[in-house]
Amino acid sequence: MKVFRDIWLVFQRHLLIMKRSPLMIVLGVAQPVVYMILFAPLLKQALVTMGADSMVAAYRIYVPGMLAALAIGGGLYVGFNLLAEIQQGIIERCRVTSVSRVALLVGRALRDVVVIVIQAAIITVLSIPFGLFVRIDRLLLAYGLLALITMLTASISYGLALKVSNPGSMGQIINNIAQPLMLLSGTLLPIALAPLWIRTVAVYNPFAWAVAGMRAIFAGRPGDYHVWWSIVLIAALMAVALTWSTRLFAKTAK
Repeated sequence: MKVFRDIWLVFQRHLLIMKRSPLMIVLGVAQPVVYMILFAPLLKQALVTMGADSMVAAYRIYVPGMLAALAIGGGLYVGFNLLAEIQQGIIERCRVTSVSRVALLVGRALRDVVVIVIQAAIITVLSIPFGLFVRIDRLLLAYGLLALITMLTASISYGLALKVSNPGSMGQIINNIAQPLMLLSGTLLPIALAPLWIRTVAVYNPFAWAVAGMRAIFAGRPGDYHVWWSIVLIAALMAVALTWSTRLFAKTAK
């Protein structure tokens, strides 16, 4: 019970920090909004073969992919915040308290989930004038999948931050991981439009399944096997990544 209490305390602390810096949330949605306004209108003709015979259909394909990209990219880059706090001595001061080492990492990861879900909600609201509408129960399911993606990528990012203490080196590593993952996930354009060899490689990318699941939810098919398989797959990988990063954090705290 103490661990859960500590997680809640750390989570509250980071929420308070986030509340004091709301610009972080605004900046996070700026680029997706620009893409939604300038890039999505180009999709109608490109997605005709997938049944996108209207702008509403195009946005129904594009927006869920963009939300998944937000969770993947946003989660992978949170490790830089941890590096900054390590260099400033903030983490060392937290470690001398009685707060669980696991809570120090999990609490901040939950804050990252809240940031992504808030940003996703803003983007969803901004999509309404374009004709995109999703039932609230399906939208909550989509946000749940986004939360799992964020926890997975944030856990990976924090683990890498603990392994790589140099921000420059970590930036190169994250870029080399994030770009192939998102390109092979079909976040901007469905992977079904890609050549056969890319579709074959994408099968082994868990985030490609997550993007397919997100699009199925927005298309009104929450029972699609892509949805539930992506939830199981991402949840399992999240458990592994979270265990690895928290153990690494606890080990380096000694």
